[in-house]
Amino acid sequence: MAPLQATHERLTWLNPRDDDRYRLVAWTCDCRAVVYELRSSGGAFFVHRIVQGRPRTITETGRTRAAEAHKLWLAILLGQAR
Repeated sequence: MAPLQATHERLTWLNPRDDDRYRLVAWTCDCRAVVYELRSSGGAFFVHRIVQGRPRTITETGRTRAAEAHKLWLAILLGQAR
């Protein structure tokens, strides 16, 4: 994952929904302090963020279409959004 760029987009992170079922599409290494997961649930896609530590914080983006979520995922990986 690339370092955060100075001109990055600041994302709005929401409290996670209680989705019992989701499909994990992609993820970053859990060896880092912040783990990102691209998830799909009911045909909608979103990014799930886990800030590891005490306490552990879990947030996620709003639901969107697959194409938009994949663009967002790439922006996060390139340090263009966080």
